[in-house]
Amino acid sequence: MICGMDEVGRGPLAGPVVAGAVVLSPGFPVEILADSKKLSEKKRNSAYEVIVQKALSWGTGWVWPEEIDQINILQASLLAMKRAWLSMTVPVKPDIIMVDGLYTPPIETDIPMQAIVKGDDKVHEIMAASILAKVLRDRWMVDYSKQDDRYGFEKHKGYPTKAHREAVIKYGMCPIHRRSFCSSLV
Repeated sequence: MICGMDEVGRGPLAGPVVAGAVVLSPGFPVEILADSKKLSEKKRNSAYEVIVQKALSWGTGWVWPEEIDQINILQASLLAMKRAWLSMTVPVKPDIIMVDGLYTPPIETDIPMQAIVKGDDKVHEIMAASILAKVLRDRWMVDYSKQDDRYGFEKHKGYPTKAHREAVIKYGMCPIHRRSFCSSLV
């Protein structure tokens, strides 16, 4: 039994870093999974629904812009994964925790952990974690854009597009901007 972990939102100028942790159930339809960046929004949303309904256990972890600014983006990503682990829907003890990337999160456990570069292309559980995190983060950014429509978060989800950078220069930073990422723009 594998617990896969991945995060999304390391590169944006705004919004949280969100991580997913997923243990798939036997017989899970893995053919619907891929790296979340390689799926269309429609396929991601469809896979998300199957993951939350059919995975043996799943959790998400959120780290907010103020925390990112305090501890740096790498530490924030690892903290998001730890929080995802701690929020699993069903207590499980997998045989191994596989994490996308170079580092494993600071989880106190006797379960072995393995960091896998491009794990979201190789391990189904990591793919599922990637989808879970991306769908939830994207939805949060779209919802926030309804409160503050000046930046176009519903389009770019906080990533540093030309339009987003220009909006930060024009309007300054809003409460969800990462100060450490935007300070050179204003």
